[in-house]
Amino acid sequence: MAAPFDHTDKSSWYFGQMSRQDATDLLMEEKEGGVFLVRDSISIHGDYVLCVREDSKVSHYIINKIQQNEQIKYRIGDQMFDDIPKLLAFYKLHYLDTTPLIRPAPRKIEKVIAKYDFKGSDQDDLPFRKGDVLVIVSKDEDQWWTAKNCLGQTGSIPVPYVQKYDGNESIPDSTVQLPETHSPSGSQAEPARRPNVQRKLPAMAKVKQARVPNAYDKTALKLEVGEIIKVTKMNINGQWEGELKGKTGHFPFTHVEFIDSES
Repeated sequence: MAAPFDHTDKSSWYFGQMSRQDATDLLMEEKEGGVFLVRDSISIHGDYVLCVREDSKVSHYIINKIQQNEQIKYRIGDQMFDDIPKLLAFYKLHYLDTTPLIRPAPRKIEKVIAKYDFKGSDQDDLPFRKGDVLVIVSKDEDQWWTAKNCLGQTGSIPVPYVQKYDGNESIPDSTVQLPETHSPSGSQAEPARRPNVQRKLPAMAKVKQARVPNAYDKTALKLEVGEIIKVTKMNINGQWEGELKGKTGHFPFTHVEFIDSES
C-alpha cells in the first residue's frame, strides 16, 4: 500500500537551495527510514537531488532534468518520469536502496526579526515594520527570501533588513543605525533586485556576456555576445530558460538584456 503523503504537494517535500550537509543533518535526526526531501543540485543548475534516510545513513540520488525534443523529463538512475511528483509516487511503491518513500522530512520553523522598515516596491514584496517577526518560507536567493507574516501573507523580503530570531531577541537602538549608503526613505539600501518575473513572455533579449557551460550540463545554453535569444521563462533563482539556434535550455539572467525597454 502506498505511503499516505501527498506527492503532488510540492511545498511539503521541496526544500529548494540546501547544502548536502544540511540535508544530511536534518534527515539524520529522523528515527525511521524512508523520510525524504528534494533539494536543488549544488553542482548542476536545473537538476535536483532526492535525499532519503536509509538505515543508518542518508542517500543522495541525483535527479537529472533532461530535454527530449519538446518535452522535459526527469531521470533518476535508469528510470524516467514526466515530473517529480510522478517520480515520488513511483518510489512510494518501490524501494530505492533499502526503503520506499514514507513521508517528507519535517520543516524546521525559522524566524527572523526586522531591523528596518521595508515598504516594498514590487507586487511580490512583503512589506513590514521594524520589530516584526516573520517566518521564512524559502531561501530563494542570497539577498532575497520568501517569508510569511503573522497575518499569513507571503512575499519577498530583503535579507539585509532582518536578523535571526529565536524568541528572545530584541532590536537594540544601535542596530538601526543606518549604513552610509541608505535610501531617502530612511531605511537600508535594498540589495540588487531580482529579475522582473512579471514581464510578458516570450521576449527577445541580446546576449551581453559570453558563456561556455559545463560539458556535463546538457541543458545549459552556450552564449556568444551579440546573439539574440528568445526568453521563454524567468525563474526567480536567476536561471532563465529560452531558445537559441534551435536549442532550448537555461542560462543566467545576468548574461542577457531585453532588447526593448519595457517598464
